Amino acid sequence: MAAAGGAAGGAAGVLIQEKVSRLISKQNRKPVLKPNRPLTLRDAVANRKLKKGEATCVTEMSVLMACWKLNNFVDGLCSQEMESFYTCVDKAQSSMKNKSDQNILQGGRLPPKHATSLLKRYPNQTCEI
Repeated sequence: MAAAGGAAGGAAGVLIQEKVSRLISKQNRKPVLKPNRPLTLRDAVANRKLKKGEATCVTEMSVLMACWKLNNFVDGLCSQEMESFYTCVDKAQSSMKNKSDQNILQGGRLPPKHATSLLKRYPNQTCEI
């Protein structure tokens, strides 16, 4: 088993050497490809917003709007529908908060602001030791 893994590792090393030899110029023995930016990690992450989840409480909202339309937008006549919509919104917000807390605690994806703050706390070393 170990001999087979060693042979596979040797084959992988040969493949890497072949790829590197293709990238090196035949005349000057310098790399053909030149990076336009330094090949180091930045100390910040792009501030992208996380994808929104699915819409919640749509049925309660549509029932509330239908009630408003039937009653000429008088809030007093649609109090039961308003109450059910607001309880649904409260439940959805609490579940989203619990879900976001669990993602941070369980090692899921970090929000970009949190990742940037950690990277600024521990910046990339630019000089060799």
